[in-house]
Amino acid sequence: MSSDTFKVGMWSKRHHLDKMSLKELVVAYFQYYAIQAYLILAVISGYYAYTLTTSWARSGIAMIVAVVSYPLVWYALHRFVLHGRWMFKSPLTAKAWKRIHYDHHQDPHHLEVLFGALYTTLPPIVIATVPIGYMLGGLGSAMAALSAGLLTTCFYEFCHCVQHLSYKPKNRYMALMKARHMAHHFHDETGNFGITNFMADKLFGTFYEREARTVKSETVFNLGYTPDVATRYPWVARLTGGVVAMSHPRERRKQSV
Repeated sequence: MSSDTFKVGMWSKRHHLDKMSLKELVVAYFQYYAIQAYLILAVISGYYAYTLTTSWARSGIAMIVAVVSYPLVWYALHRFVLHGRWMFKSPLTAKAWKRIHYDHHQDPHHLEVLFGALYTTLPPIVIATVPIGYMLGGLGSAMAALSAGLLTTCFYEFCHCVQHLSYKPKNRYMALMKARHMAHHFHDETGNFGITNFMADKLFGTFYEREARTVKSETVFNLGYTPDVATRYPWVARLTGGVVAMSHPRERRKQSV
């Protein structure tokens, strides 16, 4: 699904978070189709959790596990899938990789591609929540875990959006969270894969503070999809009309492949 899909109302034009206020973001956030889908599915799965649950204790544990494991699941997906250099090597996965992360790093503040596409987000949410919930307490607990996972996704998406707004949070933790995520986008993409916390980064050695890395990554905007790589694996370049080579992601200077 491309970022041009479902362009209705305010979504009939492009939006950039570095030019938006928090109020404008909130309005845009709740009008985006993916967020609406998460919320509707959370209500539906919550209803079935309520009607099918045989043990509220087990369902509660399933929800807690879903929420607590979310940072680790996101870390693994972000590091090994979204930043893995294998998806652009196949015509079967190149389009999905372009949509779910390449476009985001090309223009980190572009709101439409910041949100995950449903066909890429819903399967991981289901896989990460339903099986563990079912093992803990059957179908009711599975639905409870799914509902918790969907609501957590909404929270993560909103935090991700706020990190790209053009302002410095007054809260110290929020300010640090934003600074580390901005370093991931504008300084070195090989670390700081977390969104709301960076415990997994610290655990697996990918955490860094901006000041500690004096050399900027040459692939921070293209994720390693350079003109040389595009010559061998041309599918993303064909979708974008060339490989973007620039100092800032909104300068659309392209090299044909």
